[in-house]
Amino acid sequence: MNDNNGLKGLRGWLILVGIGVVIGPFRLAYDFGPLYYSIFTDGSFEILTTPGSDFYHPLLGPLLVFEAVYNSLMVLASIYLIYLFFSKHYLFPKVFIAIALLSLFFIPLDAWLGSLIFTDEPMFDPATTKEFARTLLSAVIWVPYMLVSKRVKATFIENMPNKSGQQEISEADASA
Repeated sequence: MNDNNGLKGLRGWLILVGIGVVIGPFRLAYDFGPLYYSIFTDGSFEILTTPGSDFYHPLLGPLLVFEAVYNSLMVLASIYLIYLFFSKHYLFPKVFIAIALLSLFFIPLDAWLGSLIFTDEPMFDPATTKEFARTLLSAVIWVPYMLVSKRVKATFIENMPNKSGQQEISEADASA
């Protein structure tokens, strides 16, 4: 028996990763879906983006659209991450790390852009600080795990191209 066979599978700490991966898109959709839906359907967007309105700022419209598009893409990326996780696809660790690092970059960027519009508000309000701390803690724990874990290396091997550029045949396909 190969040493990696004992480590292969969605077990151990990967169970916690899997729980987070499955909850992720639902959490994003729950947090941001109703907010953006109401902004874009109840007339708020028009009020916020109409010159002469009391609430108008020329950067507010582009910021709201940027945030809505980013969060929608993150929901889609998170759904794709679920597929990669359960199919044990070799791209899972890379995509997981990319999403974690992108989130770490986006939160301060979004806070900074918001501070350009809402100059009387602190750049990092309590909600932004909490979200950034949660994202940072998650990245500090799980990114190194994805990079060094023997279980990750043994599990996420499906559809991995071999050195000649062709895809390797998975164990299930080889036995068929």
